[in-house]
Amino acid sequence: MRNKQNKHLGIEIDPELHYKLHYISKYYGRSANGQILYLIRQAIKDFEKNEGVIEIPKKKEEE
Repeated sequence: MRNKQNKHLGIEIDPELHYKLHYISKYYGRSANGQILYLIRQAIKDFEKNEGVIEIPKKKEEE
């Protein structure tokens, strides 16, 4: 079941890129969604290693 707190991201990709994504995903035993999340996490990890940690703004508590 989907976590309602998670954000949804829809993207359009061309058929060749779609095929290659699924090929790589299957090779590594991941779903396409899992592969995309892995790649995003790796990009964030690399960015933060070079540029510093990205701070998440704290939500203001409702009064």
